[in-house]
Parts: sequence; C-alpha cells; structure tokens
Amino acid sequence: MNKKTALILSCPVMLLLMSLKTAFTPMQVQRPLMDSLKRPAKFGFGRPASAREIAAWDIDVRPDGKGLPAGQGDVKRGRILYVQKCAMCHGTDGTEKPGIKLLGNALVGDTLASSKPKTIGNYWPYATTLFDYMRRAMPYNLPGSLSNEEVYSITAYLLNANKIIKADVVLDAKNLYKVVMPAKKLFIMDDRKGGPEVK
Repeated sequence: MNKKTALILSCPVMLLLMSLKTAFTPMQVQRPLMDSLKRPAKFGFGRPASAREIAAWDIDVRPDGKGLPAGQGDVKRGRILYVQKCAMCHGTDGTEKPGIKLLGNALVGDTLASSKPKTIGNYWPYATTLFDYMRRAMPYNLPGSLSNEEVYSITAYLLNANKIIKADVVLDAKNLYKVVMPAKKLFIMDDRKGGPEVK
C-alpha cells in the first residue's frame, strides 16, 4: 500500500476518533449571565426632578380639553402674532401659492377632505391638537416660547382663516375643545384589542 492510499484510508478513522473524543468530553456548566463590572445602583450625579420642573413639561392637552391652561385669545391679536412669529415659514396668510415653496407646511386651505395640501381645515380632527402642538413646538426657531394667550390667539386666527370659527370668537379653555373640526368625521377611534377583531 502506498503512502497516498494509506493517507486517504486514515482520514475517516481520524474523523471518527475526533467525534468520539468530543462526545465523551464533559460540557461546561452554563452559568447565569451576571454583570461582571459590578456597576453601582446610583452613579452619584443628577437629582430628582422637582414638582415645578415636572409641571413645566406636563403640558399635554387632550381632545376633551383636559390640560388646557388658563388664558384666552382672539382672531385680531392672533393675526398680528401670526405675522410676527409664523409667517416667515408658513407664508403671510398660511396658504400655498403656485411657484412658491414655503419653509413650513401650508396651514390654511379648503375644508374639503379631497383638497390639497392637507391643512388645519381639512385634516386635523381636533382643535385642541392645534393648540397643543403649537404650544410645545412653535415657532420653529424658539419652540415653547409662546405664552398661553399667544397660543390661544394664533389658534383663533388659524381656525378663523380656515373658516371654522367666526372672527368675533374668543377662545379659552371652556370653548376650544368644543370647536368641531371638519375632518373629525374622517377619523375613527381605534378600538382594536389585538385579536380576531383587528380590521
């Protein structure tokens, strides 16, 4: 038998011996994963937030008006504030003009659901959402800087510009949530629970 044939015949035998060795080698015991760095429960910096600090961030407003702050605003003052604080991004009257690209979205438009672009008048389901979003996120260059009265006033102006409220309406926490938005009927409550009733 030559060396080449002996080598070829010895390969299966070697593989068999290696597999038997692996089969009879005891496996290592699995240990539960533990934090090997022994991190402390506290790192020694920071402090609990005060009630005042939490209140400053807890400003959400629900569709039913819960969370609306004190204050009031009207269309006339809202128009002035809009020009000062909103027009630079959303245009002088909040509408989209042919050939002019606004930095921000158009805010005023037809209240028909099929209208383009989507605006406050034809897409937003709740007037309180407008107030809530504007108070936390606008103006873009200084979010959160508007007073409650300024937000009520700009909200009144935009709702009036979209032909949703009359020009003499004064908005406050008692009536803003009662404003019926034209697009509300286009939204449905998500009543799914995760079972076969999911639509």
